[in-house]
Amino acid sequence: MSRLVVIGGGMAGLSAAYTARKANPALAISLLEAGPRLGGKVLTHTEDGFLLEGGPDAVVRYKPWAIELMQELGLEGQLVGTLPANPSALIHDGKRALPIPAGLQMVVPGDLWALAKTPLLSPFGKARALLDLLLPKGLEEDEAFGDFTRRRLGNQAWERLAAPLSGGIYGGDPAELSTLAAFPQLKELERTHGSLIRGALEQRKKRGTREAGGLFASLRGGLGTWVEAITGELEGVQVYPNTPVTGLERRPEGWRVYTSQGYQEAAAVILALPASAAARLLEPLHPSAAQALGEIPYGDSATVSLAFPAEKIPPRVGHGMLMAAGQGFHVRGFTWTDQKWAARAPQGYALVRAYFSGVSAHEAELTQMALADLERLWGRVPAPERRWVFRWSAGLPRYTLGHLQRVQVAMEAERLAGLFLAGAAYGGVGLPEVVRMGRAKALQAVAFLGRGTPSAAPHPA
Repeated sequence: MSRLVVIGGGMAGLSAAYTARKANPALAISLLEAGPRLGGKVLTHTEDGFLLEGGPDAVVRYKPWAIELMQELGLEGQLVGTLPANPSALIHDGKRALPIPAGLQMVVPGDLWALAKTPLLSPFGKARALLDLLLPKGLEEDEAFGDFTRRRLGNQAWERLAAPLSGGIYGGDPAELSTLAAFPQLKELERTHGSLIRGALEQRKKRGTREAGGLFASLRGGLGTWVEAITGELEGVQVYPNTPVTGLERRPEGWRVYTSQGYQEAAAVILALPASAAARLLEPLHPSAAQALGEIPYGDSATVSLAFPAEKIPPRVGHGMLMAAGQGFHVRGFTWTDQKWAARAPQGYALVRAYFSGVSAHEAELTQMALADLERLWGRVPAPERRWVFRWSAGLPRYTLGHLQRVQVAMEAERLAGLFLAGAAYGGVGLPEVVRMGRAKALQAVAFLGRGTPSAAPHPA
């Protein structure tokens, strides 16, 4: 019997194991996860009426792959959108908090009237952004995201709008990101419409909006419900938590996967790992691919959720607040969780979530930084009655200039028969992209295994 070994139990690996199982129920599949739980950064915590996310709190609806999998798992009836809010969120420029213009498409104004009214940009800044409608197309080659946005929309739109909105996605300095790797849709808007704003106006007709609650989706019981549903469909898959993989060996009959508990023989392997972990396993097998993976930078991220009696804090607007860069804030932004999603906190309580990226600190330090930023916004801050901290060391891949070339070199490792790479390091850090890649690699592996390559069962140490 052929065996497929999936290494990594995050959303890419889970999606891969599930898809392979569905495509070929007779296939022997092992799922190896170094940690004690599956789901990667998808982690929902419930406690005494509070429901909070330790990692991502939503998927975007216009990238359908995550929602399609949820529907396939029978979760369609549990899908929920954000609560309507206008404005949906604010951006703090260091002096005051101002509403995000309605109708934004990613970071591009998609509503001309909202752009005209927004206090985020000066009259000059608005005129400069509108010049995008007249500017010629740029070259199709890659460029730093900050340079690209300034070229199309101007410096004010970059500093006061695009940078705060994009900074929390990848961490670090968003100006350094590769536009083609991190925001290929924006280069496509320029290519097909000749203008970002013209393309955003067209997109807005097809997509939901933040204000109406139609842009983001989650599940009534949190995204952890999704992990539970996938795991429940892995009947027949041998799942090994707390099983780090220590080495890979290429053998004439396939692969040998070494773990702390022994080894497994496999005809095909899917590496659904962060780039550095995949690099360590590939270094003796494909040094150039391993080097390319090792050059993909990662940054730390964290969330801090704080529960306050609602009567003791000031009124909050919309779903949250983003912070402009260089204004002395520690956090990238705050989410007013109880105002963004229904039934996330007991009656009478406010649930505030701080998001950090590129900050390395202990739990107590992160909590103090979040409270210090809230004090700057609110004045006096009452002591939170509860607090929850989730840290993700080297949790965010950063798609800097040259990322597409690094990925191209890394993917040459797939020339080793029966080896497949998946995860957030390659073609998108969002849950929809990660799921899409995991499922695609699973189908490729199943097709490869259709040749009938034999494989043995696991061997204990």
